[in-house]
Amino acid sequence: MELIQQNGFDFLFDPNSCQNCPGYCCCGEPGKIWVNIEEIFTIATFLKMNIIDFINTYLYACDNQYTIKERYFENSYECIFFDNTIKKCSIYQVRPLQCQQYPFWKHFKKHKTKLSQDCPGIIKKHLAK
Repeated sequence: MELIQQNGFDFLFDPNSCQNCPGYCCCGEPGKIWVNIEEIFTIATFLKMNIIDFINTYLYACDNQYTIKERYFENSYECIFFDNTIKKCSIYQVRPLQCQQYPFWKHFKKHKTKLSQDCPGIIKKHLAK
């Protein structure tokens, strides 16, 4: 896989680094993992669940939207779909767009140091040349 870059971000991302990462992007401080209705249907289908049971089990409403629940584990929080035994996402094939877009989140334009500490795939552009 090639390095990924996006306009407006001063770093590159090496997606190969995810293979050896213990899931830093899925764990840590609590946050919101937003899902839209299409993603809800896709994940529920993937898990072979009806939509109502899926929503009641894995989501909660916040600001007229749905977000994936997190659980407290080893003094930290993690996405409910993070398998902490194998350190991988259990719904990776159908993960929400928000997860697919990591690390290119608007938040990280201002918090570059935190991102560099958390994600082993971050490469500063001047180092990539």
